[in-house]
Amino acid sequence: MGLLLDMSPRALEKIIYFASYIVTDPGDTPLARKQLLTETEYRDYRDKYGQLFRASMGAEAVQELLRQIDLDELATELREEIESTSGQRRIRAIRRLEVVEAFRKSGNRPEWMILEVVPVIPPDLRPMVQLDGGRFATSDLNDLYRRVINRNNRLKKLLELEAPDIIVRNEKRMLQEAVDALIDNGRRGRPVTGPGNRPLKSISDLLKGKQGRFRQNLLGKRVDYSGRSVIVVGPTLKMHQCGLPKEMALELFKPFVMKRLVDRGLAHNIKSAKRMVERVRPEVWDVLEEIIAEHPVLLNRAPTLHRLGIQAFEPVLVEGRAIQIHPLVCTAYNADFDGDQMAVHVPLSAEAQSEARLLMLAVNNILSPAHGGPVATPTQDMVLGCYYLTFERIGARGEGKIFENAEAAKAAYDAGAVALHARILVRMPDSKNVLGAEEAETRRIVTTVGKLVFNEIFPDDFPYINSAEASFDERLTAGDFVPKGMSFDEFLAAGGGRSRKPASKSFLSKLVGRIRRKSGNAMTADVLDALKRLGFHYATVSGTTVGIGDIAIPEEKAEIIREAEAKVEQIEGQYRRGLLLEDEKYSLVIDVWTEAREKVQKAMMRHLNPEEIMKEKVEAARESGGKPEEFTVDQLNPVYMMATSGARGNVQQLNQLAGMRGLVADPSGRTIDVPIKANFREGLTVLEYFISTHGTRKGLADTALRTADSGYLTRRLVDVAQDVIVREDDCGTDEGIEATALMEGDTVIEALAERITGRVSLQELIHQETGEVLLEAGEMIDEDMAQRIEEAGHKSWPIRSVLKCRTRYGVCAKCYGRNLATGNLVEVGEAVGTIAAQSIGEPGTQLTMRTFHTGGVAGDDITRGLPRVEELFEARKPKGLATVTEHDGVVRIAEVKGARKVIVATDSDNEHEYSVPFGARLEVRDGDIVVAGDKLTEGSLNPHDILRIRGPVDVQQYIVREVQDVYRSQGVEINDKHIEVVVRQMMRKVKVEDPGETSMLPGETIDVFRFEEANEEAEAAGLSPATSKPILLGITKASLQTDSFLSAASFQETTRVLTDASIKGRTDPLIGLKENVIIGKLIPAGTGMSRYRNIRIKVAPEADAELMTAPVTDDRARLEAAPAAGIGGAGAPAPSADRHFGAPMAEHLDRVAASALGHANAATDS
Repeated sequence: MGLLLDMSPRALEKIIYFASYIVTDPGDTPLARKQLLTETEYRDYRDKYGQLFRASMGAEAVQELLRQIDLDELATELREEIESTSGQRRIRAIRRLEVVEAFRKSGNRPEWMILEVVPVIPPDLRPMVQLDGGRFATSDLNDLYRRVINRNNRLKKLLELEAPDIIVRNEKRMLQEAVDALIDNGRRGRPVTGPGNRPLKSISDLLKGKQGRFRQNLLGKRVDYSGRSVIVVGPTLKMHQCGLPKEMALELFKPFVMKRLVDRGLAHNIKSAKRMVERVRPEVWDVLEEIIAEHPVLLNRAPTLHRLGIQAFEPVLVEGRAIQIHPLVCTAYNADFDGDQMAVHVPLSAEAQSEARLLMLAVNNILSPAHGGPVATPTQDMVLGCYYLTFERIGARGEGKIFENAEAAKAAYDAGAVALHARILVRMPDSKNVLGAEEAETRRIVTTVGKLVFNEIFPDDFPYINSAEASFDERLTAGDFVPKGMSFDEFLAAGGGRSRKPASKSFLSKLVGRIRRKSGNAMTADVLDALKRLGFHYATVSGTTVGIGDIAIPEEKAEIIREAEAKVEQIEGQYRRGLLLEDEKYSLVIDVWTEAREKVQKAMMRHLNPEEIMKEKVEAARESGGKPEEFTVDQLNPVYMMATSGARGNVQQLNQLAGMRGLVADPSGRTIDVPIKANFREGLTVLEYFISTHGTRKGLADTALRTADSGYLTRRLVDVAQDVIVREDDCGTDEGIEATALMEGDTVIEALAERITGRVSLQELIHQETGEVLLEAGEMIDEDMAQRIEEAGHKSWPIRSVLKCRTRYGVCAKCYGRNLATGNLVEVGEAVGTIAAQSIGEPGTQLTMRTFHTGGVAGDDITRGLPRVEELFEARKPKGLATVTEHDGVVRIAEVKGARKVIVATDSDNEHEYSVPFGARLEVRDGDIVVAGDKLTEGSLNPHDILRIRGPVDVQQYIVREVQDVYRSQGVEINDKHIEVVVRQMMRKVKVEDPGETSMLPGETIDVFRFEEANEEAEAAGLSPATSKPILLGITKASLQTDSFLSAASFQETTRVLTDASIKGRTDPLIGLKENVIIGKLIPAGTGMSRYRNIRIKVAPEADAELMTAPVTDDRARLEAAPAAGIGGAGAPAPSADRHFGAPMAEHLDRVAASALGHANAATDS
C-alpha cells in the first residue's frame, strides 16, 4: 500500500489509526495532495479555507486515495522515472513499478485492499465444546470475531446517536484494531490476550508454523490401518520378511478378515464376523494367515531421514507383542534393539500393494541412493563369525592333509580329524570357477575347511575366495598352489605361500556390491541371508567373549612414556631460556605426545596381532629345525579380532583401553598440551579425568544442537529441490561438464573412473588400435568402461550433468545418469530432487559443529562441518574471507606505510592494489602468476565473487567441491550428482539488467527459461531483447521464489507469500510434489505421472486365449509384463518368484491390471 501511494508505512499507520488527517483533494488551496495534517493544523485550515479542500482519516481516506490511482498512467510515469534517475530514487521507482505491474496484470484494483466486509469462516473450523462442568471451551477465533461484532455494533449505535466526533473516531480505531487482531494478532502493537495472558490465535497463526494448517494437517496426516511397537531382532527371518505380533496383525487386517469369514460362510453377516474377530475365535487365525500371505506391510522408524526409513516386508505372524525385524535392514533404519519402536502401515489398494512389493520391498533396497554402495551388509556378530570362519592358523589339528574334494574335507572336519582353521590341500571340482587354476598343473589349492564352507553360499559362477585381499576378478596366485616338485609339508614348512587374510566388514561389503551387480537383487538377498546364517552360527561356535585379561597393556609403554617426558623436559628448558616462542613450544609438545601415542599403539597391536605371533613361531621352528608350535584358538585375542574385522570398535578405542589415551581437546577445539598417559585398564588420575571431561561435555552439547540444525537443513533442501523430477528421457543438450580426478597435492582423493561411473558420456571412446567404437556419445558409462577410459590415459572426460540440463521443469534422464539405488539409468518419474535432499541431509548429524581456532587472530576461525555446509548452500559470505584478485597478472608484494599490499601487474601495464588485512597469511609469493579469482590470502572464497569474476560454471564446481570436502573429511560418501541437483536450483534465476522492449522490469529476478522465452517472443516481433546476469540464491531464498505459492507458503513466511500471491493474482501450476500433496492430488512422480496413469491395455484375442490356458508356474514373465499395467515405471525390477514371492502373485497382478484399466482414461504413446 505504501509503495502504491508513495508513502512511508509510518505515515500510513498514523492515518489508519486516526492520529493524522490526509488531504485527499486540495481544491484551490495551497495544500498538497496526500499532505498529512495534525488535529490542530486541520482545524486551522478548516477555519481558514472552509469547505474548499477535502481531508479525512482512517481506512476511508486510504480507500479514497487508492481509488484515485490510474495504474496505466502511474506505470508510464514510473518507467520514465527509472530511465531518468539513478541511485535510491531509481531503486524505489523499480519497487513501485513491480507492485503497479502486479495489479495491472492481475486485474485487481488497489482499493480492494481495504475490507468493507469481514468474511466469517464456517463454524466447524472454530468449534465450541461443552466441558464436564457445564462450562464451554471455545476456539480463539470466536473471541476475536466477537470483539469485531461488538465494536461494529457499538459504532453503529454511536453513529445513529450522532455522538461527538472524538468518541466515534476512538470507536473506529478500536474496530480497526479488532480486525487487525482477527487477521494477524500481535503483528502491530501488543497482542490481544485471553485468560492467563496467552495471546489469542488469529487466522494467520492457524496457517503459520509447524502447528499450522499447512504443515500439521495438509503435509502430514495421521492414518488408519497402522500400529507401533518395540522392535526385537528376528535372526531366522528372510530378508523380505518381518515378524508381526498376532494381536496387532488381527487388528490391522480386521476388515479383510471379516470379509473373508463371510465369503467362506464361517459368519452369516459382517456383524457376526466382527464379533468373531473381537472374541478371537480359533478359526480367525487360519483366515488371518491366509490373508497376510501375499499382503506386504510397510515398516517405518522415526526419524525418517532418507527413503530407506520406510521399507516393505511380508509379515510373518509371531507370538509376543514385539515386531521382529531382519538384522540386515537395521543399518538402513539406523535401528538398534535398545528399546527402539517402529510403526507398521498396511497398503490397501492393489496398486499400493504392488508398488510396495516391486519398489519398496527390502530386497529391492540393497543399494544406498546416496552413493550406490550396498547398505545391507553384514555387521557385528555376522562379521565376527565370517572372520572366525575364514581365519587360518599354523599348527592346527589336521594341518597338511590332502583331500580329493570339498566333501571329504568337511567329513574329516565333522569327524574331528581336521580343525576349521587348518591349512589343507583340496582338489576343486571342474564346475567351480577357480581363476588361475588353469596355470597350475592340478586344481588343488591350499585352503581351510572354513573357507570351503564360506564359499558354498555363493553362486556357482562366482570365483573361489581364498583371501580377503583378492579382488573378485583376480586369479588365485602361485601362493595358493603347491609348486611343482615340492611336497605339501615342505610348502607349509617354507611359510605356506602368501598370507591369506580372513574376511572383514569392508571386504564383505565389496562382496555384496559385486554379487548385486552380477546377479541381481534376489540372488544378493539369498547370499546375504546365507552370510547372516553363517556369521551368527560361527560367531557362536567361536565362543568369543571379552575379559579384562584380553586388554593387554604392552610392556614397552613405560619406556616410550619416559622417552617422551624427557623430550618435553628438553623443550620446556629451551622455552625457559627464550629459544622458543610459546606457539612453537606448544606445537612441539603436541608432536612429541602424538608420536608417543602412536608408538604405544603400534606396540600394543604387535602383541595382539596373530600374524606377528605366528611369524615368531615359524622363525623359532626354523631355528630349532622342528615343526612350528600350534597357534591355538585361545591365542586369538577377541578384542583384536573385533576391531580388525570391523565387527565392533576400532584401533583408536583399543588404544584407549590398553595403550594410552593421549591428547584431548578443550571446548574450543584446541588440543590441551597435557597428555593423558594412562589408559582405562590402568585407570585415570583425578587430573586426567578432569581434563578429559572438559572437551567431552562440549561434544555432548554439540550432538544435541547438531540434530536440530541438521533437521532444519534437510527441510530447506527438500523444499528447494522437491519439484526436481525426471520429466523426460533426453533434453537434447550437447553441453556438459569436464570431469577430472580429484587431487589434493599429488594424492588422488577420487579417481576419474569413480567420478564418471554412472554418468552419460558426451563423447565416444574409440579403441586406439582397432578403431572400434567402445562407447557411443549419449551412452551410460559403467564401472568397466570407466576403468577403460582411465587406463587409456585420459586425464578428464566430458559427461552430461544436471547443471547443464535444458529440461524446463525438473531434469532429464540422460543428464542425471544412473539411479544409484538400482544401478540402471534413472527412469522418468523418479523424484531425484527429494532423493538428493535426503542424501545430503541424512548424514548431517554425523558432521561436526565446531569452528576450529587457527591460533593467532581471533575471529579468523575456519568454519567446518555442518555450519560450513549451511554457509555454502545459503550462499552466505563466509567467515574468514580470503582476498581475491579480480585480474590476471604477476604478483608483487609491497609494504606501504607499514601495511602489506599485494600488487597484481597485468599485461597492459595496469597495476591493481589489494590491501592485506592484519594477521592474514599470504597464499602467493613475489613473482607468482595469478588468474582472476585466485586467492591472495588464506581463507574461504565468497561464492558471489566467484560468480562475478569467473562466471556460473566455476561457482557451481566450487560449491560442489567444497560441500564434498566437508562430507569427505567425516568419511561420508555422497555422489556429486545430488549436490549438483541442489546447486542447479540455486542458479535457476537471472537478474534483468536492461529489459529492452520486453515486458520485464529492470532488476527483476526471473527464471532462466522464462527469460529466454520472453526474449524469443520479442525477437520474433522485431523488438529489442533484454539483457541479464546470472545470480546465485541461497536455498531458503530459492524455495520462496518458486513458481508455486502453495509450496512457498507451506515453507516459511506464510502470510507474506499469500499476500504477495493475492496481489499478483497468481495461479499455482501444481508442478512439484508439495503443492499436489497439499490439495490432495496424486504426486506427479513415479506411477502418479500422467504418462504412467494414462495407459490403455489392449490384449489381442489370441494372447488372451493363450493366457487362459497357460499353467501358472513361473510368475517371472508376468512380473516383467507388469510395467505395462502401470506399476513401478518402465521395466521395474522383477523379483524372482520361486525365491521370495509365492505363486498367488498371478491373481494379484490380475487385480492390479483391472485396477489400472480403471485409471486408463487416455491412451498415450508410452
